[in-house]
Amino acid sequence: MATQLKNLSDFSHTTVPNGSAYKIAIAVAEWNAEITGSLYNGALETLTKYGVAQENILSIAVPGSFELTSAADLLLQKHQDLDAVICLGCVIQGDTKHFDFICDAVANGITQVSVKHSKPVIFGVLTTNNQQQAIDRAGGKHGNKGDEAAITALKMAELKATV
Repeated sequence: MATQLKNLSDFSHTTVPNGSAYKIAIAVAEWNAEITGSLYNGALETLTKYGVAQENILSIAVPGSFELTSAADLLLQKHQDLDAVICLGCVIQGDTKHFDFICDAVANGITQVSVKHSKPVIFGVLTTNNQQQAIDRAGGKHGNKGDEAAITALKMAELKATV
């Protein structure tokens, strides 16, 4: 896929549900804060744009992407009225296998939490080869993965409400 040729956050081809009936949490990693802050701002703006009231958005910060899994689990245990949790983070490839272990653990952990609670837990974690790729996907030329995560949360909350 020629990712470099397009904005990945184009939603003109799909219908986005109204979020006024939903309560959504955002867990955001503090590691790579410049990137995750942009992801967070994108998600927050998108949720409010599609009708989620400010008082129905619960935001928490965690140290890094690895902690997103436990944060999502704790949020869903404590706030059973949540319709979805968005997990936002950024892991950039380094010189060791640490990248592989973290990315695998976070992806699998988020899936497990979603299944455990039967609620959408959204993987909004950038897994890039370098800083520039992260910038390009956090409000840069390829859009904002935070926007995409928010749209996904709304679509999945709507799906859960209607099936």
